[in-house]
Amino acid sequence: MGAAKYHLKRADKEIADRSALCELLKRGEYAVIALCRGDEPYIVTLSYGYDSKRHALYFHCAPKGLKTDFIAANPEVCATIIGGPGIASRSCSHSFTSVVLRGKMSAVADPAEKRSAMGLLIKQLEDEPDVQLAKLSRYDDRQWGGLTVLRLDITEITGKKIK
Repeated sequence: MGAAKYHLKRADKEIADRSALCELLKRGEYAVIALCRGDEPYIVTLSYGYDSKRHALYFHCAPKGLKTDFIAANPEVCATIIGGPGIASRSCSHSFTSVVLRGKMSAVADPAEKRSAMGLLIKQLEDEPDVQLAKLSRYDDRQWGGLTVLRLDITEITGKKIK
């Protein structure tokens, strides 16, 4: 990608360990995705599932809309995932972790990959995923063909921890 690699001004706050960054992706629920079409920015928050083998995030969305229009115009995206308790009441301090990632977003065409991606989403987001996974197991290829799944292939990842 053309942009220079992001770096933290405070190296003591950086999460440099790749396995720690991947753990944060596994525990997250929502990613804020920054998209750009020409000089027009657009930002959207989506729930996701993390695939550690592909080092990719999967999203489920409507088949048509502003988000897919932006991705078609420019598949390069930047995203952030934030975790932690946040502001500590009455202490004027905060505690959080954040992951910033860059990569390329694309629509998934293969029904088997869609099935796998939705399984990842459900396992990551549901407290009791078995019921939802059982429903998905009854989908046929035609139903999977009508489902829109996006994949963000991560090419760059950085993390920050504030405590």
